[in-house]
Amino acid sequence: MFTLFRRYALHALAGLLLITTSLALADDHPSSWDYEWQTTDFSRHSVPFDEIISGGPPKDGIPSIDAPVFVPVSDITGLTDMEPVIGLIIDGEAKAYPIRILTFHEIVNDEIAGIPVAVTFCPLCNSSIVFDRRHNGQTLEFGTTGKLRNSDMVMYDRQTSSWWQQFLGQGIIGELTGAKLRMLPSRLESWADFRARAPRGQVLIPTNPNMRPYGRNPYVGYDTAAFPFLYRGDMPDGIKPMVRVIAVGNEAWAMQVLRDKGRIEKGDLILSWHAGQNSALDSSSISQGRDVGNILVQRQESGQLIDVVHDVTFAFVFHAFRPDGIIFTQ
Repeated sequence: MFTLFRRYALHALAGLLLITTSLALADDHPSSWDYEWQTTDFSRHSVPFDEIISGGPPKDGIPSIDAPVFVPVSDITGLTDMEPVIGLIIDGEAKAYPIRILTFHEIVNDEIAGIPVAVTFCPLCNSSIVFDRRHNGQTLEFGTTGKLRNSDMVMYDRQTSSWWQQFLGQGIIGELTGAKLRMLPSRLESWADFRARAPRGQVLIPTNPNMRPYGRNPYVGYDTAAFPFLYRGDMPDGIKPMVRVIAVGNEAWAMQVLRDKGRIEKGDLILSWHAGQNSALDSSSISQGRDVGNILVQRQESGQLIDVVHDVTFAFVFHAFRPDGIIFTQ
């Protein structure tokens, strides 16, 4: 069903077999990791090693973008109005990171308004999160491990070789185990929406346009599948695992509920939906994906609406990492 899943599944199966045969003790890491991760401190970890599996590619096999190139919004001609981008505006500086690029790189190490940021997208979780890369006075640079936990990308930092869970922004293996990155408010929004609110913004373009088939979706039909790919955990109750949810802290709202209502208010929190954004995980071309809509999550502060950190992800992901969380389905 998925164009690249067959290849990745073979790699992942081989990785699972290798992990199974190399685990001598429950608390020991697979010896197969030592070649790529000679400087990682595996004596420190906050999750069981057997929860981590190969996603197929090796370390940095999905290459992060470390020297991003941008052009003005007015110079962009290849993006269609409904294509999704991660929109980030800080202190008046605006940047858009098209999902058509992040699908093949997953991490962009960048700086905006003087803040070093990691802009991340995990396709298997539809999870787009922006982090402040600073921790304890050190600026970290992130890459991909090629590993997954609960189908979510495991990142690593190149300063300490610690491993980080993308969905949580938390160190799970190595010197920085337990450390947390600060999440920054961003929007997964259509290109038209970003262009309208930031006409003088900057847009990420491929460093080498021929490096990957940008604009293609390697995960055709994924977000309408019955079950997630490379996931071994429990499924949520009362909601299908691949339903999109809007996660805010320990609470989440099913996308369809917000779509039907258009607007939900809880305390000072305001969630709203409007049409006009392609799914990046539907058809073979992202620009042809069905309309899943745009989400705004904001809070009233001093009479103004301020964007709130949130994630538009799948129900199984929220359940896996927030097992005590609440998903509102009506």
